[in-house]
Amino acid sequence: MTIDIAFNLIQEESSKKFQEMQVMRVPLKILTVAGCWPPVSWSSLCKQIVYKTYTILVSSLLFTFMVPQFVDVIMHIKNPDDFTDTLYLMLSMVMACAKMLSLLMNRKNIEILTNALMEKPFRPLESDEIEIRQKFDNIIQTYSIWYVIMLETTCTCMNISSFFTHFRRGNFAYREWMPYEYSSSIMFCIIYFRQLISLTAGCIVNVACDCLICGLLLHIYCQIEILECRLKKCLRRRGNLAECIHQHHRIYKFAYMINEKFRVIIAVQFTTSMLVVCSNLYQMAKITLGAEYIPLMLYTFCVSLQILIYCWYGNEVRLKSILLSNEIFGMDWTNVDKKIKENLIMIMNRSLRPIEFSSIHIVTVNLDSFVKLLKTSYSVFSILQHM
Repeated sequence: MTIDIAFNLIQEESSKKFQEMQVMRVPLKILTVAGCWPPVSWSSLCKQIVYKTYTILVSSLLFTFMVPQFVDVIMHIKNPDDFTDTLYLMLSMVMACAKMLSLLMNRKNIEILTNALMEKPFRPLESDEIEIRQKFDNIIQTYSIWYVIMLETTCTCMNISSFFTHFRRGNFAYREWMPYEYSSSIMFCIIYFRQLISLTAGCIVNVACDCLICGLLLHIYCQIEILECRLKKCLRRRGNLAECIHQHHRIYKFAYMINEKFRVIIAVQFTTSMLVVCSNLYQMAKITLGAEYIPLMLYTFCVSLQILIYCWYGNEVRLKSILLSNEIFGMDWTNVDKKIKENLIMIMNRSLRPIEFSSIHIVTVNLDSFVKLLKTSYSVFSILQHM
C-alpha cells in the first residue's frame, strides 16, 4: 500500500513537471511570425484585429508577388533562359502561397494535433517518459533554429546580392508583369523593396510550415519510443497492456491525420522542388562565377534541404514503426501469462504495416523518393540544356 502511494505521488509530481513544458514551442512561434498562428496571450479584440491585419499583410505580400510573376511567364516569356530566370522564384512563391493557405485553413487541426500531445495516452506520466519527450523537444527546438538561420541567411544573401547588382543598374530584383508606370525613381524603389520584402515573407512562411510538419513527425517517433518504454514497464510489473494497445492505435490515427491534412502541401513541395532544382542547375550552368552565382547556389541547396528533411523524417518514422515489433520480440516476454502475450502479438501484427506519409497517395515520403526526385530534376535539366 505504501509503495502504491509513493508511486502515485511520483506520478503527480511528474505530471506537474510535464504541465510546465510546452510542446512545439519554437515551430509555433515561427508560425506566429509568419502570420498563421495568433499568440495565445492576444485574447483582447484589439490585439486580434491587429494580428488579423498582419496576416492579411503577409498574405498580400505573397500573392501580389506570385501573381505578376505568373502572368509574366504566360505573356512575355519566349525563350528557355527567360523562362528559367523567372520560374525558379515564381515556384517558390507558389509554394509559399499554398503553405500559407494550408496553414490558415488548418489552424483548428494544428490546435487539435498539438493538444493531443498534451493529453492521454500521449502525455508522458513518469520521469523516464518526460525525459524522452524533453529530448525530442530539444531536438525540434535546435533543428528549427538552425533551419531558420540557414534559410533566412540565404534569403538575406539573395537580397544583398540583388541590391549591389540589379539595383545599381536600375533593374528590378526579379521579373514580373506590371500593369502600371514605374519610370519615376520613387515608384521604382517602392516596387523593388516590395519584391525583397515579399521574398523574405515567403521564406518565413516556408520555414514555418516545414518546421511544423517535421516537428510533428518527430513527435510520432517520440511516441513510439515512449510506447516501448511503457511496454517494458508493463512486462516488469505484469501490468495491463490495454493502454499500450490504445496508445499504439492512437499513434497510427495521429500519423494518418497529419498525412491527411498536409498531403497536398507535401505534393506541392515535391513538385516545385524538382522544378526549382532543375531550373537552378540550368541557370548555374549558363552563368559565370560572380556575385549572382553564390546566392543561386545557396538557394539550390536550401530547396534541396527543404525536401530532404521531409523525406528524412518520414523515412525515420517508417523505420521506427517497423522496428517496434523487433523491440517487443527482444523484451522479456517469455515468463508472462497468455493474455499479455496475445496483446503483444496484437501490437506486433499492427507494426507489420508501417507508418508512411505520401503526397496525394502518389509519392511516398522517404529517402528513395528523394533520390528519385534528384534524378528527375537532373533529367529535366538535361532536356532544357539540349533545347
